[in-house]
Amino acid sequence: MVVLQMWAYLAGYEMPNDDPDALRRRVHVTYPVRVDRMVGLGTTPTVRLQRTFGTPGGLNGAEKTLVWCHWVWFMVPHGTVAYLLLRHPERFPRGAVRMYATFDLGLIAYWQLPTAPPWYAAQCEVLEEGATPELRRMMVEYGEDFWMSGWAPLYGFLAGNPLAAMPSLHFATSVMAASLLSETGRAAGTLGWVYAGTLGVALVYLGEHYVIDLAAGYALTEVVRRGVPRLSGPGVVLSRAVQALEARAA
Repeated sequence: MVVLQMWAYLAGYEMPNDDPDALRRRVHVTYPVRVDRMVGLGTTPTVRLQRTFGTPGGLNGAEKTLVWCHWVWFMVPHGTVAYLLLRHPERFPRGAVRMYATFDLGLIAYWQLPTAPPWYAAQCEVLEEGATPELRRMMVEYGEDFWMSGWAPLYGFLAGNPLAAMPSLHFATSVMAASLLSETGRAAGTLGWVYAGTLGVALVYLGEHYVIDLAAGYALTEVVRRGVPRLSGPGVVLSRAVQALEARAA
């Protein structure tokens, strides 16, 4: 069921980019820049961080660590659900619902409000800051250097929709993972929250997301966390109805 869910999610995630030109005509580029400039007191946090801590012409060790933190994300949401299944099976059904509801609800914004990430805004020259160095997309820089010829097919497989930044599902699902792990014990919860916090810094520093994207992702997580218990009753009724139809079909 989890595999089918993610297949459906990926289809819905990539579908707006079936017509890239139409998607670019609809994409919102400027509003997150304006919000993040207010957050950063005139300069977006991404540009401020890269300007303060970056190493011109290359990536330092901390930046490479942040890139790996970003890449590791692909295992975190599903790894958390697998951990529940193996170690806390009584928590698995509700935990899986909360995790994958977070994925699916994010698709609504990706369809209705396609929003560009910072690196795309920089390409559109929307992030010009005068004397500030040009924003860098460090994940691509390091990916090309580390994976070499394997980077292009790898990135092409994973980047199904580059204009889907609001809300940040990277951050939302990591926060949801931390929340689910916290319910199983202090050690697992601490690990989950440390990862979620580090990933939040990485996403902003590397130019993959704005601070406002992270805030929206966190808000989405709270909506799901508070909403699932209220919908559990109707969900059980719906599940039983589907099972009854399956029995008739069989």
